[in-house]
Amino acid sequence: MMGLSPFGWTVRTRSNAPSIPQKGTLRFKLILNKCINSKYSYSLFPIGGLRGLTNIMKRHIPNFITCLNLFSGCVASYLAFKGNYQGAFIAILIASAFDFMDGFAARLLKAYSAMGKELDSLADMVSFGLAPGAIVFSVLTECKINEWLPFVGFLIPVFSGLRLAKFNIDDRQSTSFLGLPVPANAIFWAGLVYSFQSILMDNIWALVVLIVIFSLLLVSELPMFSLKFKNVAWKNNQTQYLFLIGCVVILAIFGLNAFAIIISWYIAMSVFVVLFKKAV
Repeated sequence: MMGLSPFGWTVRTRSNAPSIPQKGTLRFKLILNKCINSKYSYSLFPIGGLRGLTNIMKRHIPNFITCLNLFSGCVASYLAFKGNYQGAFIAILIASAFDFMDGFAARLLKAYSAMGKELDSLADMVSFGLAPGAIVFSVLTECKINEWLPFVGFLIPVFSGLRLAKFNIDDRQSTSFLGLPVPANAIFWAGLVYSFQSILMDNIWALVVLIVIFSLLLVSELPMFSLKFKNVAWKNNQTQYLFLIGCVVILAIFGLNAFAIIISWYIAMSVFVVLFKKAV
């Protein structure tokens, strides 16, 4: 059975599928405007017309941002193996920004998905596991003390993987953390090597000890606060506000050399909060 569509096209009304227009042309903008509310729109734009297409795009925005995180981590790893520690440091900071943005976008758009959760962990494994491990591996290689010693640096991605796996199945970490988060660990190592490379190469065994300590911190049960604000009230967010004030002061004093110090400040504050709660 044949009928007339809203566009003046001849269509099969039985299947609601418009045929190829026989004559005349319409401006593309007019077609899009009419398609939005037309019952024939799904024939031109699958899954609910333009609205469906928009919903699909909106649902994948967080995943796209996560892919940018992953890409930045790949760049950081490459630069680290090349000995470009400044470039690797910047790439890890960019990956950290994308890691924050994908979660923010998912909450804002209500675009949660099982795929997004898995993709986020895989991206974090590269950006905050492999990349800092590659940085430390390259630094230890430059020291030329022992051909096997540099591989100690790969404890970082190993324990980062354990940390991510633990986080994914632990319901206790919805508002705070147990153990050092992998982005914080990655920023520490990238910032440490960027700012204090010469000191580290003169104290290589101290570097090895730090690797062990931070690897254990990743999988520890040490409670660590998150920067998720329930509201803007000082009373409910004292720890977060004090931490941010400290970050501003440290950045003002040390500039780009502040990042490893800021992560140390974060760990120290977390320990202090635990001890204070036990004392109270």
